[in-house]
Amino acid sequence: MAPAIPSLEPIMRAKSQAVSPFPSMGSMDWGLLFALSVLWGSSFFFVGIAVRDLPTLTIVALRVGLAAGILWGCVLALGRPIPRRSGLLAAFLGMGLLNNVVPFTLIVWSQGTIPSGTAAILNATTPLFTIVMAGLFLADERFSKGKALALALGFLGVVVLMGGDLFTTWGQASKSNVPAQLAVLGAALSYAIASVFGRRFKTLGVDPMVTAAGQVSASSLVLVPMALVVERPWTLPLPGLNSCAAILGLASLSTALAYVIYFRILGRAGATNLALVTFLIPISAVLMGILFLGEHFTITQFGGMALIGLSLIASDGRLPRILGARETPRGE
Repeated sequence: MAPAIPSLEPIMRAKSQAVSPFPSMGSMDWGLLFALSVLWGSSFFFVGIAVRDLPTLTIVALRVGLAAGILWGCVLALGRPIPRRSGLLAAFLGMGLLNNVVPFTLIVWSQGTIPSGTAAILNATTPLFTIVMAGLFLADERFSKGKALALALGFLGVVVLMGGDLFTTWGQASKSNVPAQLAVLGAALSYAIASVFGRRFKTLGVDPMVTAAGQVSASSLVLVPMALVVERPWTLPLPGLNSCAAILGLASLSTALAYVIYFRILGRAGATNLALVTFLIPISAVLMGILFLGEHFTITQFGGMALIGLSLIASDGRLPRILGARETPRGE
């Protein structure tokens, strides 16, 4: 019997996957992404309540400190392995600074000036920054013409979102929202860098729950001393019951649970796909702000968010797939 000729289909499929600019997203990944968007969308709502009674660093320190305790309790209860390889503590610290310390502080500070829905919408620029960062530093998430179009649409969306505040004279800066809006954009950039930096945990083989616990623990080592020295929280009036409940929700749901999901998606679907969550976040954030915080959604915000949404669709060719387009194979 003549030897069977091996099929080239698995080889061609592997080659196609190797050159694909994005890891694929399955139904499980989309489900996790939606769940993460709700958890992080609620964080803007929780912060909107907490800032009424507590200062910025105290809120952020409580958020990561309580989340660290919750996560390590889960790690021990579930018997997850704790790696002890060299360099891991430095990786946790780097991830904590980029993914917690910098963006959390900037966003909480900004929400003292701008509504939670506006902060969430501006935070939706994270995928645009991630496109650039991933294209520069990740070989499997290359830059493309579609991403260039995405950046242009996204930048236009940000300009529309900032609206008249962008042209407010700096002599009236105390009355302007521009510094707070720029702070949220700075947070989005930090998140983008973190999502690229965080890809290393997949190669290190660290459990997502342990990675989340290590990250917020490293953040706590930075933020708790800062809050104690700068804001002296023991001298502040006791916060109300609503603020205490908001801090608990912020730590347990929007941080502890959210980061377990975050690192699982990052390992499965990649940095750029993960960053798409920030476009879903404004939906829950805006709705909660309207329903519970008395905020209003403007036509300008809707237009800016629509442009950012188009930029995300253009970023990796999702638009042709949505419209049912099929790429014609060469030679046909």
